[in-house]
Amino acid sequence: MTDVHPAQWEADTCSVCPAQLLHAGEFDVIDRPGPDSRYEPARGYRVNVHTGAPTCVHPYRVGLPPAAYASAGVPVPEILDEPPAPTPAALALPVDVTDLEGWLIAVLRDAGPDRMYGALAAAETEAAARFPERTVVAALRRVLSVELARGR
Repeated sequence: MTDVHPAQWEADTCSVCPAQLLHAGEFDVIDRPGPDSRYEPARGYRVNVHTGAPTCVHPYRVGLPPAAYASAGVPVPEILDEPPAPTPAALALPVDVTDLEGWLIAVLRDAGPDRMYGALAAAETEAAARFPERTVVAALRRVLSVELARGR
């Protein structure tokens, strides 16, 4: 896992994820976005407001369990049998539209293939109650293009 190059994560991670620019172990991973992980435009990714460490907020997208890899030197797992499953917190509709795609991916991955249709319809309805319909449809298109290509 430590040999993963940032380009390998490009389609799987948010545009504000440090995995877009850094290697595994050079950023921390937490279970969901929040006030402790703000985006810093000058750096191009989220950072932990307490430690200053680059921070990924979607472990199920980067494929690493939550841990303080950069800030506390936690070793990156060599092999993971399965990527981490979305946590219940990750399945809560976000307040910020920048986290919409991550939420949609969490919902779809949590649903699995047998419940995909129902989960997709419910997610679209729930998201459209908070965000503009055009934004929701665009996010769904981007998410589905990546998820379908991955065979999920």
